[in-house]
Amino acid sequence: MRLSRPVLTIALALLGSTTALAEGDKGEIRIGQTLPYSGPASGFGIIGRAQEAYFEKINAGGGINGRKIKFFSLDDAYSPPKTVEQTRKLVEQEEVLLTFGSLGTATNNAVHRYLNSKKVPQLFVLSGATKWADPKNFRWTMPGMATYQSEGVVYAKHVLQTKPDAKIAILSQNDDFGRDYVAGFKRALGDKAATMIVSEATYETSAPTISSQLATLKASGANVMFGVVLGKFTSQMIKGVAEINWKPDLFFVPTSASSISFLEPAGLENAVGLISSSNQKDTMDVQWANDPGVKEYFAFMKQYLPNADLSNSNYAAGYHYANLMVKVLMACKDDFSRENIMKQAASLRDVALPLLLPGITVTTAADDYLPFQQLRLRRFDGKSWVGFGEILDDR
Repeated sequence: MRLSRPVLTIALALLGSTTALAEGDKGEIRIGQTLPYSGPASGFGIIGRAQEAYFEKINAGGGINGRKIKFFSLDDAYSPPKTVEQTRKLVEQEEVLLTFGSLGTATNNAVHRYLNSKKVPQLFVLSGATKWADPKNFRWTMPGMATYQSEGVVYAKHVLQTKPDAKIAILSQNDDFGRDYVAGFKRALGDKAATMIVSEATYETSAPTISSQLATLKASGANVMFGVVLGKFTSQMIKGVAEINWKPDLFFVPTSASSISFLEPAGLENAVGLISSSNQKDTMDVQWANDPGVKEYFAFMKQYLPNADLSNSNYAAGYHYANLMVKVLMACKDDFSRENIMKQAASLRDVALPLLLPGITVTTAADDYLPFQQLRLRRFDGKSWVGFGEILDDR
């Protein structure tokens, strides 16, 4: 059957309008996200609430290049099957242009191939796993955190700079989290890893204690300790090292283990001298009270989330990543195709964000999907974390 020219023209126009709908040319930018608003990790849902409020602020100011942001943040309860269900809904029903800031390694992994097969940008994944920065095989996915490996590199660089004759002991969680940190640490030590690392031990997350591992590590004669631990094992390690009267010259813990809530059960006095890292300003630290970026954040919170608990750092995290997302969208100008969104996300050059530490910026490239590779070390003084030294990076 032959179609008349008018009918064919209408059909092509309808096809074009459908494509435009999926590519963001309908006056709004549709962004999807999954977060745990329920379940064991529901505390992280605050991140999405802060981002929702920030996008509201952007829309109130005229939006992005004349377009308003339509934000869909759905509950996946930190459950991979639920993440799959909700992500399919976002892509196939809500027709989102991209997903942004979804939380978790296992949850994002569950939709990793799906989003890439659909060529839907999976931007600024909130997980430190190294796998998210693989532009060759998964060009539509980009991480949003400094990777665990990058953090491990930074700690090793500090050891090489300040204690080149160190005898190092490593305790790590026996999973991808632990392995990533240790891999980065060893990579930065290079050939010296074989002689500098004198003892290694691992633990299972199901283990009741890590006492035997700590005793073994101390017995090695190590004077530098790198503990790749999480949650209760942070407290156990700090308290355990003190109880066996081991006093390593340098004692590192991951950023994810640096919360005061993990240090208190171990006794804050036992955590004095502990070293961790960060790339963001602590909005509750008095040293940033007059910082323009922090003042801007508090003004935003007062207007859009006046009843929020400002001491909860997840609000600041949400604000921080929403700022980054808006930077990418602004760079898109009038082209909101998925292809261009991904191109701009991979073309960031020394981008400053309000809550990044001075001297730290965001840079990406088509072959380098790691937006955050710079960190500053910080040391616990018994009350709070105090930054020190130069900014270090994984380059």
